[in-house]
Amino acid sequence: MLDGPLLARWLAAAFALTLLLAALRPSAAYFGLTGSEPLTILPLTLEPEAAAQAHYKACDRLKLERKQRRMCRRDPGVAETLVEAVSMSALECQYQFRFERWNCTLEGRYRASLLKRGFKETAFLYAISSAGLTHALAKACSAGRMERCTCDEAPDLENREAWQWGGCGDNLKYSSKFVKEFLGRRSSKDLRARVDFHNNLVGVKVIKAGVETTCKCHGVSGSCTVRTCWRQLAPFHEVGKRLKHKYETALKVGSTTNEATGEAGAISPPRGRAMGTGGGDPLPRTPDLVHLDDSPSFCLAGRFSPGTAGRRCHREKNCESICCGRGHNTQSRVVTRPCQCQVRWCCYVECRQCTQREEVYTCKG
Repeated sequence: MLDGPLLARWLAAAFALTLLLAALRPSAAYFGLTGSEPLTILPLTLEPEAAAQAHYKACDRLKLERKQRRMCRRDPGVAETLVEAVSMSALECQYQFRFERWNCTLEGRYRASLLKRGFKETAFLYAISSAGLTHALAKACSAGRMERCTCDEAPDLENREAWQWGGCGDNLKYSSKFVKEFLGRRSSKDLRARVDFHNNLVGVKVIKAGVETTCKCHGVSGSCTVRTCWRQLAPFHEVGKRLKHKYETALKVGSTTNEATGEAGAISPPRGRAMGTGGGDPLPRTPDLVHLDDSPSFCLAGRFSPGTAGRRCHREKNCESICCGRGHNTQSRVVTRPCQCQVRWCCYVECRQCTQREEVYTCKG
């Protein structure tokens, strides 16, 4: 069973590995993320012996607990998918927070300090990580990169007598079961562990809510007498967008304490925001992210972020907020970019180089 501190340790080690591997390739600045960055950071095809060594080393570098290491090692596809999932989650976190004071800073001591606290930023990290792992595993199954799973073979489609199962559906059933086992169960006494487990489940539920049925028509002259249908997960950017909304509406929760024993009881919402627990279940029955602590401002350098001094901003959009009222500097520079691009027969794009002057705005210290 994986408790709160162990979960935080895995997340910290996983993000550290991602940043180390990402350093080996060009990376976009947080401000310049477009949402089109490549997500795979390990090769998808290796020689058998090299593949075995690579996935064993990746499992070891993630510093997993014994059960997790066993799950990681039993299928060569798991190690690669774990790393890909963390990379995808980290990039999506940076993309969703690129215009905010906390821009998903995950370097060194900031990451470790943040994961020790119950901020709503921490809640988002847990949710996006479990969502990323669920998404990546389901896709890896349908792509044939896992030995223990394949396409989704149990569709529950309407009008099945008129539809013929086909294609290759993303195997959400396998991936969600794997993730719940991999991340462990909640502790009955540790409040922080229960909150983290709840936020992990929110990530998985957002993935499930985004499943769509895709169909392709078959028949004479495209008459669609038979439709081949399969299940597909929503693009991960849609998942990130939904989790960002949940972050913005996250609930701060507390706990009722037994004064005789000092043990935490049921999680309780702030006054006026009911989240019925029902059946004695200590976890809140809510689809929202939950957190325990108020977040810092992230304006100045400290334990949780490097602050916003020197951060780029949009003058009309977010300079006032990101710069925390300190004002911003303006710098004019000349940049050259490809422009007036045309596709030439048959296989290349020809562009001109256009020069223009642009204003760059950065927060004052």
